[in-house]
Amino acid sequence: MKKVNATILDRLASDVVLINQVGNYIVNSGGKRLRPLIVLLVARALGYNDEAHIELAAIIEFIHTATLLHDDVVDGSDQRRNQDTANAVWGNEASVLVGDFLYSRSFEMMVDIGEMRVMEVLSHATNRIAEGEVLQLLNCNEPGTSEKDYRQVIERKTATLFEAGTRLGAALAEATPDIEQAMATYGHHLGVAFQLIDDALDYSDANTDIGKNIGDDLAEGKPTLPLIRAMQTGNAAQRRTISDAIVNGDIEAIDRIKEIIESTDAIAYTARLASDEAEKAKQALELAPPSVFREALAVLADFSVSRTS
Repeated sequence: MKKVNATILDRLASDVVLINQVGNYIVNSGGKRLRPLIVLLVARALGYNDEAHIELAAIIEFIHTATLLHDDVVDGSDQRRNQDTANAVWGNEASVLVGDFLYSRSFEMMVDIGEMRVMEVLSHATNRIAEGEVLQLLNCNEPGTSEKDYRQVIERKTATLFEAGTRLGAALAEATPDIEQAMATYGHHLGVAFQLIDDALDYSDANTDIGKNIGDDLAEGKPTLPLIRAMQTGNAAQRRTISDAIVNGDIEAIDRIKEIIESTDAIAYTARLASDEAEKAKQALELAPPSVFREALAVLADFSVSRTS
């Protein structure tokens, strides 16, 4: 991970000062580096002993960072990880353009690796992530969003990059097609579990370290699973309260909505689904040979559902 961080800083460098400022700000803003970490662990778990996985892990982090910069502009967010977002500091235009720079730099780095498989997987992944963003935009302020609609968004928007990273870690190790697919399956379920917990934490008093205010998703009109589940199981008055809040992005109703979510066990339901996803991720690891790296991947699956930030 030290080598990954050094690579990130080296490849982030530009002779345009603002790119360095914004890029360094967001890259060094306290993220978990979970996506690059699983690239490294999968490659090592399958016996890879060269250095290309370090460059690949940095590429994955650049793509993730670019999506964060663009997300915060689309969502109008001013806080992430307990600090001001880049768009709050430098404005929307700078954030979008530096996000574009990170995307284009990541593709330069893919070319340097020189493997068409890397280009194929990551170009497909960035396309699916963009589709997920558009689907989420279509769902905003739409109280009729179904659980299936919601899942489509998180599978594309979040799970895709986890899946791409673990697939490519296996590809670098020249794993068999079955093992490569198993590692991609691990990444997919890990990403879904991670996002489910993220969305549960948005309505939980346990999110003291998440760097967001409770109800930020509601303020943005996002019908995430806790709201969808509460509307499925609540009474007519409760459904109307949530529906109106989603349509209007009404954060003033957050205390009442938290009560509804609590009374309908929507957080517990979301957490159960996340736990199911984590178990599926761990089951997919069984095709990999036993090692400390495989154990660490299993621990990450458990972490994804037990975290409070």
